Amino acid sequence: MTKYIFVTGGVTSSLGKGIIAASLAKLLQARGFKVTIQKFDPYINIDPGTLNPYEHGECYVTEDGAETDLDLGHYERFLNVPTSQANNVTTGRIYKHVIEKEREGAYLGKTVQVIPHITDEIKRRMQLLGESGEYDIIITELGGTVGDIESLPFIEAVRQLRWELGNNDSLVIHLTLVPYLAAAGELKTKPTQHSVKTLLEYGVQPDILVCRTEHKLTQEIRKKLALFCNVNINAVVESIDAPTIYDVPLLMLKEQLDKTVLTKLKLSTKNDPDLESWKTFLGRLKNPTTEVNIGLVGKYVELPDAYKSIVEGFIHAGSANETKVKVNFIAAESITPENVADKLKGLDGVLVAPGFGERGLEGKLNTIKHVRENKIPFFGICLGMQCAVIEFGRNVLGLKGANSFEMDENTPHPVINLMEEQKNITNMGGTMRLGAYDCDIKKGTKAFAIYGKAKISERHRHRYEFNNAYLKDYEKAGMIASGFNPETGLVEIVELKDHPFFVAGQFHPELKSTVANPHPLFVSFVAASLANKKGGTK
Repeated sequence: MTKYIFVTGGVTSSLGKGIIAASLAKLLQARGFKVTIQKFDPYINIDPGTLNPYEHGECYVTEDGAETDLDLGHYERFLNVPTSQANNVTTGRIYKHVIEKEREGAYLGKTVQVIPHITDEIKRRMQLLGESGEYDIIITELGGTVGDIESLPFIEAVRQLRWELGNNDSLVIHLTLVPYLAAAGELKTKPTQHSVKTLLEYGVQPDILVCRTEHKLTQEIRKKLALFCNVNINAVVESIDAPTIYDVPLLMLKEQLDKTVLTKLKLSTKNDPDLESWKTFLGRLKNPTTEVNIGLVGKYVELPDAYKSIVEGFIHAGSANETKVKVNFIAAESITPENVADKLKGLDGVLVAPGFGERGLEGKLNTIKHVRENKIPFFGICLGMQCAVIEFGRNVLGLKGANSFEMDENTPHPVINLMEEQKNITNMGGTMRLGAYDCDIKKGTKAFAIYGKAKISERHRHRYEFNNAYLKDYEKAGMIASGFNPETGLVEIVELKDHPFFVAGQFHPELKSTVANPHPLFVSFVAASLANKKGGTK
């Protein structure tokens, strides 16, 4: 029978429920259990697809094309197992489903209410992955903070589900903050006590407390928390600030979080977790032999979470190259033809990031012109690839006013155009080319050398495509289309012939980079940037 773990948060948001859930899952996976994690978000958006990244960080896309919370990225990077639509559910999705059923008359004339109709739907979705028979343990992370009005139905669903599942088949982990008051020189347990008290008012008793803290928890504080929060002292777990999120599984192992969980769920603890490859990755990450400076040019650079998967992709690639990758965030809007050399000075490679809309476009084009002409390694992702095409069209092919149809519907040269099936779409949410698509790579190209195979699959999130009417002109001038979608013939990868590293993809390779499998494009780009640094060609 599948066991269920629920992770709630208290005192404040952004304590790292996703990292704790992913770390616990990693430890359980390393012990031989089949584990997955799902995220239940209390906002009314159907998914984060239409949210500005400043609101909620990046939008993570799964293999099956679901636009989801960035925590699913952590789940995949830690576990190296793909997630899906079923792994992320929002209040909006729950209500939409219930209202549609009500319109169909499915409730037989009953008054539709939060309890039981909304909570029943939440419980059904909480158990969907468990019913597949694929997993021993399902970890469910509840977004938001205990006490928020919007998360009440989720807490109530957990209360009901725990009662229905019976003893030893579920448990609740409550992640909370134990703040340090510098003036008093001590850690304070009161916020945690209040948070647990709120949870108890809703009928949920946490089994384990994970305490985020800047200072080590004394035995005295652990005893106090155990006493006032009704948990065993060995179920008070310290989660101290770590230099990297990839340290957290080992810190949780030291705190025996996995052992405590397995004991409470009446599961075997005899297999020690096999974390050798994880430790090797961490060893290389923490002991780099070299360092490279990479520029990330984008429009959401004030919030690094907007590019979370790209940053993590560089961490994986840095470890693979035994290199510390310093990512320098540069606002695309700030780059002009006059200051571009100064803005990119000292960088060993430049990535032009994905995004939507016109803001920062000219800055990205100025960046690409500079790195193309000065032979600085360049990596373009999604809009970054489209910008490379526009820049080449304007400055090499002499196509005056070349642009993307997205930015200028009246451009004389729409080198990036809207797909036919996208032309009549009025709804924004979930209507792009989303999820995994196959790509055939031409032999003899840089892309083929990087991937080492002719058939790949990558994840997409975009509405506009390379305009194949211009393909011959581009290839004649030296920009090669090295990857194509086998079904549609759409261009997926472009690269330059006479350049040390100039590769751009219409897809999002960062979404598939994990600790166990760093993405080859990131690994190769970091290696090329390292070679550029050593060659001193800047």
